[in-house]
Amino acid sequence: MTAIEVQNLRFAYRAGAPVLAGLDFSIGEGENVFLLGPNGAGKTTLLRCLLGQRGYTGSIRLVGEEVRTLSARELAQRVAYIPQTGESAFDYCVRDMVLMGAGVGRPWLAGPGRAEERAAAEAMERLGIANLAARGFQQLSGGERQLVLVARALAQQAKILLMDEPAASLDFGNRLRVMAEISKLSSEGYTVLQSSHDPDDALRYADRVLVLSGGRAICGAPREIITDELLERLYGVAVRVETLSDGRAVCVPYFPSTP
Repeated sequence: MTAIEVQNLRFAYRAGAPVLAGLDFSIGEGENVFLLGPNGAGKTTLLRCLLGQRGYTGSIRLVGEEVRTLSARELAQRVAYIPQTGESAFDYCVRDMVLMGAGVGRPWLAGPGRAEERAAAEAMERLGIANLAARGFQQLSGGERQLVLVARALAQQAKILLMDEPAASLDFGNRLRVMAEISKLSSEGYTVLQSSHDPDDALRYADRVLVLSGGRAICGAPREIITDELLERLYGVAVRVETLSDGRAVCVPYFPSTP
């Protein structure tokens, strides 16, 4: 079943040139798709449109329903957002941070009920952070914070997860842990669209990649889409995509010799 379907999507800020100039793509249920492109290519704008930002033309359908026709509550039932960094003005405990996701769509000022408590507990258990429930969010490591934000999205009980560079600024170990958990979620039926600046992560974890450049999009299997030529065009650096002895593909920078 198709989770996200985008047709002729266009968006421009005020009288500026279009940031998105006619995107067409679809993402199936349970796919882990990486969104690649240089700064300014429109990755964040695309995520905002999928989250209900007004002003676009064309069509965005989430599980068959046009985004424009959905109320805030109906949208929250379909899609959840995980931001790039885990910051909070107040040092809420982990349990309360996750409960904030479970409470999305409830009446204003209504406290969490048993269903929300259960959803939050299940999300923390699923990501292996139940032992952190009483810890202050500001006291956690970067990787732990990111897992809390993912748990908050899971507690929302939406099956489409939009992520803005979820592993950005994490150290190597936490990066691997977070990427492994995200991959596990897609294998359990969650649809994931995550923006990234790391084509190596896309080669390692993605089912497909969606590349934005010049307001347009191309989508396909990582090994087909991520090429030397594409990376040089997107990022302006000389890179070779090489295949290791175990079959994995990696991006290797090189510096052409000068006469």
